[in-house]
Amino acid sequence: MAETEDVLGDLPESAKTSEIVSEARMQIKAIDGHEGALIEKGKYQGRVMGLFTSGGDAPGMNSAVRAVVRMGLYLGCKVYCIHEGYQGMVDGGRFIREASWETVSDIIQKGGTVIGSARCKAFMQREGRLKAAANLIQHGISALVCIGGDGSLTGANTFRNEWPSLIEELLQKKLITEEQAGKCKSIQIVGIVGSIDNDFCGTDMTIGTDTALHRITEAVDSVRSTAHSHQRSFVIEVLFHGTFYFF
Repeated sequence: MAETEDVLGDLPESAKTSEIVSEARMQIKAIDGHEGALIEKGKYQGRVMGLFTSGGDAPGMNSAVRAVVRMGLYLGCKVYCIHEGYQGMVDGGRFIREASWETVSDIIQKGGTVIGSARCKAFMQREGRLKAAANLIQHGISALVCIGGDGSLTGANTFRNEWPSLIEELLQKKLITEEQAGKCKSIQIVGIVGSIDNDFCGTDMTIGTDTALHRITEAVDSVRSTAHSHQRSFVIEVLFHGTFYFF
């Protein structure tokens, strides 16, 4: 057999690399159920999006952060990480930083969230949401990805509903220009559920649930040897919030 020959023979025509990855137009296949759609590289060139984590942290948030940032860059978007959750959105300035491919390297194995999270009472008031809107508009952000629990996603929905009136008020107060308002006349928000409770509709499993389940099984396995040794029964208390998924 010649050195250049493959022991398995030639790849079938449908599996050749040139068929899957084209130098002229890279594509990523969509998930099951959306096979007819293709995610094209640079499809949203010029769009600006923001990403933040809010509320309690959950294992896996960093993986979600990396996925969102890198997919956004792949699609041609400028991506900003909003540090310290809604508080960073309200405060603006150094809390809103542009992200690059390298920004999210070496983070998926880390716990918590590398871009920080914080409770924000200011965002619960319209004045706080007005400041947040002004900061987003100044950066040209017209799309948001919120990673958090029910409270964080409820806040994001309120923000989306108020967006037109917030734009109007900012224009009246001359805090933004007509040009800035035109670029951000609407805002698109995607919510990714970060909660160990797995208590949100529309998704089979939330970020953090799998890790929580593993920690429970580890605790049960660890205490079994002691229970057998002393011929005693142990009660394992599991934290949950409105769901019986872990039981």
